[in-house]
Amino acid sequence: MLEFLVENKWVILVSLEVLAWSSTFFLLYARYGLKSSFWFKVATVLFALTGVIPQVLMGIVNFAATQEVDLYTLIIVLLIVYGFTIGKKHVKRLDTWAQRKFSREGV
Repeated sequence: MLEFLVENKWVILVSLEVLAWSSTFFLLYARYGLKSSFWFKVATVLFALTGVIPQVLMGIVNFAATQEVDLYTLIIVLLIVYGFTIGKKHVKRLDTWAQRKFSREGV
């Protein structure tokens, strides 16, 4: 299993990023479009399961297998740093956009 993860690490990382951003958009849609606390909670769980947690785990698996900080590990660290710094500002802007978009559609 460890071999599979290391051999397919880039595909897994890109897939996780796509899923994380998809769940972010779904989270905003559930919050402002559907106005559903249930679907908002589902989207929040999806985000947690596709965002930081698996990326950190993949970084640990990769480091354990290679015993070095390679480009893959560096990219994961950069993604996590982005998420906790500039990414917060980008998500806030996206949240504001979604709130405006869905409030106009309801009018």
